[in-house]
Amino acid sequence: MSYNPSAPSDNASLQKKAQDHLWMHFSRQSTVANGVPIITKGEGHHIWDINGKKYFDGLAGLFVVNAGHGRQRLADAAARQAKELAFMPIWSYAHPAAIELADRLADYAPGDLNKVFFSTGGGEAVETAFKLAKHYWKLQGKPGKYKVISRQVAYHGTPQGALTITGIPAIKEMFEPLVPGGFRVPNTNFYRAPEHGDNLADFGQWAANRIEDMILAEGPDTVAAVFLEPVQNSGGCFPPPPGYFKRVREICDQYDVLLVSDEVICAFGRIGEMFACNAYGYVPDMITCAKGMTSGYSPLGATIISDKIYEPFSTGETTFYHGYTFGGHPVSAAVALENLDIFEEEKLNERVRENSPLFRAELEKLRDLPIVGDVRGDGYFFGIELVKDKATKETFNDEEAERLLRGFLSKALYDAGLYCRADDRGDPVVQLAPPLTIGPSEFVEIEQILRGVLTEAWTKL
Repeated sequence: MSYNPSAPSDNASLQKKAQDHLWMHFSRQSTVANGVPIITKGEGHHIWDINGKKYFDGLAGLFVVNAGHGRQRLADAAARQAKELAFMPIWSYAHPAAIELADRLADYAPGDLNKVFFSTGGGEAVETAFKLAKHYWKLQGKPGKYKVISRQVAYHGTPQGALTITGIPAIKEMFEPLVPGGFRVPNTNFYRAPEHGDNLADFGQWAANRIEDMILAEGPDTVAAVFLEPVQNSGGCFPPPPGYFKRVREICDQYDVLLVSDEVICAFGRIGEMFACNAYGYVPDMITCAKGMTSGYSPLGATIISDKIYEPFSTGETTFYHGYTFGGHPVSAAVALENLDIFEEEKLNERVRENSPLFRAELEKLRDLPIVGDVRGDGYFFGIELVKDKATKETFNDEEAERLLRGFLSKALYDAGLYCRADDRGDPVVQLAPPLTIGPSEFVEIEQILRGVLTEAWTKL
């Protein structure tokens, strides 16, 4: 029997099937036995569950649905392409949608980032960049350059190579031994850097210089690339201090190391530009992206590559032995092109840049709550760090964090009508990354829901 999304759904039947057969991602499977939230509909910045209850989507699905839910024209674009050409790989052949999308992404990208290698998601895009960096240096006669540097608590994906770049020990240890060569440096968590006082710029230089220290400690002839998110997600939304990326670019150039801007979350309007590196004034050697490229209406990822890296692959018999069956899928590429049309027609990037200060100001009001230690972020991407003591910035122990985040906060926010994320990969943080279509009235709504739930959360401690 085929699935009809518009047909009435039976909650009990679906819950039983989920318990019997569905393996949830990044979830404790024991929780499925108690029932899982089943989402059946999305429209604009709202989603509905199987019981008809309406929620504010404060996370754009998973930093994905940037243009909002229920866009008929994106569904129509997918259907038109599927009817014309449902599938064709880009292995020696090509199709118009992938060609047009590659051209458009190259136009948006800074500097000489002119080549686009498609995948189906962010982890694959990072995996591509890692393998390409190692292959590139071998072609340059420097086979010893295989190591990669990333930041503490940073998430860069779950494939074996990407997992080496990921800086969260708890999600790595059960898969060891990993691909060798991953090294970590401090992130840009200024809230947790008291030794730097109030001088954010000095802190940024200090954090950037730790990358230089790591390159020198390992040896420049062994380091292939540095992987950095423009705004680091995992750990709680860490924006770059002023001058940080300028210094990082100088360091990479000095020691002949590639700089990869991992924009799986930050690209396509999340920071108010198609690519966040443009917002922060640096030109990387590669950009990895996915999520918002199609606003989630079809899976797609990409690695955008500089002419410098592409050059040794451009002639002769050299082949990059890497690819994905569904990379650059015709339907996904067609959806992405239509999605980018919406961005330009509705000026979504300009909307984010104009409204971001208002969003921040509304969230800053939460600082009067005893449980709120810090509010940080940029664009339509913010984190609210929760603390046990505002004066000392003391955080919660493992048992308290478990009780606060999983035992109360996630469900309480959901019950209050806000779908967002309570994250403990680092210090406890509530993350917000709503669709780019919302504005001031929705900022107020988000703040009011958070205020009520966080006030109650404090009493639970």
